This record gives sequence, C-alpha cells and structure tokens, in this order.
Amino acid sequence: MTSQYWGEDKEIEYKRTIPQEKVKFFKDIIAFANTSGGRVILGVDEDSQEVVGLEDNNPFKLSDAITNMIADNCTPQIDTIISVKALEGVTVLEIQVFPGRFRPYYLKNKSKKDSVYIRVNGTSRLAGEAKIKELELEGQNVIYDSLPEIGVEFDETRALKLCDDMKAIALRRCTSEEDKLQVKDVSLGKLEDFGVLGRIGNDIVPTHAFMLMTDNKNSMAKIQCAVFKGNNRNVFVDKREYHGAIQEQLEEAFQFVVRNIKIGGEVKGLFTEDVYEIPLATIREAIANAVVHRSYIENSCIQVSLYDDRLEVVSPGSIYGGLRIEDIKTGRSQCRNTAIVNAFQYMKLIDSWGTGIPRIMSECEQYGLKEPVWEEFADGIKLTIFRRTSEKKQAIKTSEKKQAIKTSEHKEQIIIYLKEHGESRVSEIASAIGLGNDRTRVILLSMSEVVAEGNNKNRTYRLK
Repeated sequence: MTSQYWGEDKEIEYKRTIPQEKVKFFKDIIAFANTSGGRVILGVDEDSQEVVGLEDNNPFKLSDAITNMIADNCTPQIDTIISVKALEGVTVLEIQVFPGRFRPYYLKNKSKKDSVYIRVNGTSRLAGEAKIKELELEGQNVIYDSLPEIGVEFDETRALKLCDDMKAIALRRCTSEEDKLQVKDVSLGKLEDFGVLGRIGNDIVPTHAFMLMTDNKNSMAKIQCAVFKGNNRNVFVDKREYHGAIQEQLEEAFQFVVRNIKIGGEVKGLFTEDVYEIPLATIREAIANAVVHRSYIENSCIQVSLYDDRLEVVSPGSIYGGLRIEDIKTGRSQCRNTAIVNAFQYMKLIDSWGTGIPRIMSECEQYGLKEPVWEEFADGIKLTIFRRTSEKKQAIKTSEKKQAIKTSEHKEQIIIYLKEHGESRVSEIASAIGLGNDRTRVILLSMSEVVAEGNNKNRTYRLK
C-alpha cells in the first residue's frame, strides 16, 4: 500500500479499530455498497491518519470475524474482499466493498428508513426517502421513467401529437437538407421502442416519460432560472420558472441564459461571427444533461443560476449507477432515464450517451475558459461553467459597438420582413436576414416592436 490511500474521500474510510458502537463501522460498509464501492482501511487513525496497525489482533482471525459481522448485521449480502496489507512496515486490513447489485443495503435490525446509508463527499449519511426508492428500483433493474403512469389512460390523440412534435423538433435541429432527409417519422410503435409508451397485457399505457413530455403535472419537473447581481444570491436581476413538457423547458431555459450573457464579434476572414462569453453548445448541453439525467423521484427541480463570474446548473439526484465524477468526465455513463434519453436523441437534443460531459470540457478548453467543475451532494449534482475572464471580456467589449450597429441593422431587416410577410417562424426570419436561429431568436426577444404568439414549438412572431 502506498500514499495513494492518504486522505479520506468518497471511496476510502480509515478506522483505528472497529468501534464499540459497531453501527459506525457498518454504515460505511453499507454506504459503499449503495454507492460506487470503496475501501475501509483498518489500522489507520481516522483523525491523524497515523498508521497504528492491528495491535495484538491476529489479522486472519480478525478478517474472518469482520466477514461474519457484516453477514450477520447487513442485508442483502454485501460482497467484500478482505486483504492483509503492509503499510509503513505495519500490518493493516483493507476491506474492499464492491458496488452492490441488489440495492438498497441496510441493517437487519433496523428499517430501511433508519439504516440505508450512502456515500457523499467522504462521509456516510442516511439516504432520504426518494433516494431509497431509487435504490430499490436499481436493485430490481427497473427504470423509473419507463414505468406506467398509474391512473392515466392511453390517449391516442395526445400520443400522435407527441410523434409529430418530436419530428418537428428533430427537423429544426438539423443543420442541412441532407440531415432532414434522414429524419424518420415517429410512430406509436417507435414510442414503445423508446420506452415512452408501455404495455400492460395487450393494452398500451403511458409511462412517466410520456407524461413528462406531454401533460406534465409533476410540480417538481420544472426548471427555475435566475440571474444574480455579483457572485452570490443576495440580489435577483431576473428570474423565470418554466413548466410543461420537458423538451420545451430545455429550449426556454437555454434561451433565458443566452439572453443574459454578453455577446461580441470575432472577425473570421471577411465576416464577423457572433461570440458569446460561454459557448452556446455548452449551455445547451449542460441544461440538456440536467433534464435527461436528473432524478424525477426527488422532490426538487433543476436550477439554472447565472452569476457575474459563472453559470451553475443544479440537477436533482446524485450520480446514477455507482459512477464517480471522475468516471463521467471520461465519458462513462449509466442511464437513469432510458426512455427520455432515447426520445431526446431522436430529437437531436442530445448525442450518444456519455459524450455530453467530455464535449462540455473540450468546448470550454477551446474557448479559453477555466475547466468546468462538477460537485456531488446527497440529493443532487452541480455543474459550474465559468464565464470569460476580465481580460477576455475586455476583448469582447471592443467589438460591442460594432455589434450593436449590426444588431440594429438586423432589427430593421426584421421589421421590413414582417411588414411584407406578416406572422413568421424564427427559421423563416433567420433565413431572410442571414443569421442562425438562436441569434435571430435573441434579437426578436429584445425587440419591443415584435410580439411572440403560441408555445415554444409552434411560436411565431409578428409586429405589434
């Protein structure tokens, strides 16, 4: 054993001896089994990290005793390997606990509520009710969003409308006519393949995913967005709350952030390109990841917070499937919401599983931003994306006057177009003035002369 063991973290716990109150020992074993696994090193002081060894205990007899204690007190059976190790010339025991497949694990003489522990940032703590429910589903290999929505009957009209809406979104996300030709129709059978619809016997039934994407009545399945003055939450500048179908919430939250970050111009060849202080693809990916990977069991919502120096996206639910932050940064992924992921992939709102987080890191690096930070809590995970430094903001400011002139010209072009053509979609306006959809939408939303009609997917714009 080497110095890699020093410093307790999510996967390592030190014990000088097995404590008199053995629950303190068992809770670490249980927490590791319920999370991503880990090791308990017996014979190292937990406070000073001094290697004290096993005193006069026979390591092999002690190993057998620990194996029996875990089997007698914890349920279901927890897989461990106990090894005798030498550390700084002293004998210690390493108890390796593997991530469990039959979750949740808990104490035999206590209820799940009182003895299901999870590992969070170097500590073992009791899991909440929602986490226990999710662990139970994991143990049964059941995906929550593919479960039937109890008490709701299948509505074919609503399902066919979802099919049409999904195809419309997929077409809007295409970047070429060739891509559009590859977009296939969505049928009821395809919704079943995705897991958005299910069956009980021969009857088609709506799932949780179907309801979240259509008639979303989950009061916590929403996105709260806010802009704060400075770098703390003392003063709100703006705030919005988005409800309804989760794929529409994604677009609305994305547009909220885009409206509230700075934009400059960067000369590339003969043209000036819009340059936002955070890459647009990174913003969309961060919010999309939160929507598709959040826990819809947790009684909390996604929060998107914009500060002077950073963007934060907080998603309910800890990392799924026993993975660590280090794992997801390398592209490893376990899917919490299979049906939603399948549907969002079809709509081109996300790419292949596991690619989003590495792409966020790569885009921020190419943009010259600080590396994004992921932090895990007991009931959620937070992604922090840093805005441009003051030096780079100054570079943007030098082009803002020119950009303001260009924006004014584009507004005039929009007014002329709407006078001639009347009520129009953003894609039609964007094509006419030579801008992308996202930039055109930002300009439209800033124009007092223009009013938007309809919901997000069918929204049109006209002059007042």
